[in-house]
Amino acid sequence: MVDTGSMTSEYTSPRRKKSAYHKGPVTLRGGLIPDETTDARLLAPDQDASFIHQDPWRVMRIQSEFVEGFGALADLGPAISVFGSARLGEGTDEYEIAREVGRLLSAAEYATVTGGGPGIMEGANRGAVEAGGLSVGLGIELPFEQGLNEYVDMGVNFRYFFARKTMFLKYSQGFIVLPGGFGTMDELFEALTLVQTSKVTRFPIVLVGTQFWGGLVTWLRDSMLVRGTISEADPDLLPIVDTAQEAVDVVLAGVHQLAEQQRAAAAARDDAEGHAD
Repeated sequence: MVDTGSMTSEYTSPRRKKSAYHKGPVTLRGGLIPDETTDARLLAPDQDASFIHQDPWRVMRIQSEFVEGFGALADLGPAISVFGSARLGEGTDEYEIAREVGRLLSAAEYATVTGGGPGIMEGANRGAVEAGGLSVGLGIELPFEQGLNEYVDMGVNFRYFFARKTMFLKYSQGFIVLPGGFGTMDELFEALTLVQTSKVTRFPIVLVGTQFWGGLVTWLRDSMLVRGTISEADPDLLPIVDTAQEAVDVVLAGVHQLAEQQRAAAAARDDAEGHAD
């Protein structure tokens, strides 16, 4: 007869040979339990520096980018972002329009925010500086080094596109979008998606250049709208103009209209609360 009780008392599951190990909020058991503590690894001499490329460390870098961005831009005040190609530099019509946009925004006491690079971004920053306004550049680390242009008064460099785009959306009251490439399209449609889905308060976006942008808006109406993939009002989120003055007028009119709507809504809430009392 087999003594099963004796067998049970002698057998230990491989997963139970070690007790649970708590690594911060994470619980580890079995073969996942490390041979040394986190403190021991931190203080060990001559350790491999590859840990800075691991995901937990990246989370800290991402967090630091948000903290630095929020800290640098918290007191920015009213601002408009200007987007456009890094490849359309001085001597092009687009550069000069961007330069005039920067001047006009400064005259209206708005900061000019760009991606901080060359081309149209430089033009807008330059115009802002020439008019005595605040010129901001939110740069991005790229395989080809471009750096911040010389007309940026306040510059913040980012490793991650999503952190950088958050700063554009959080600290701008509107977007002026000149001709550009994939980066410009990415920024434009990111903003459109957030406005369309009410993830951000609706703010004005204006496209500059009928010849450049006209085909896109026509395609939105003739393809997307016809197939029902967007709403009838969605193409109206993208007015097109051809001059710097029109662009600034349209975007600031949208900013002021939104401010009036917010004031009216606040007054209505106060009135309703007063009646409730």
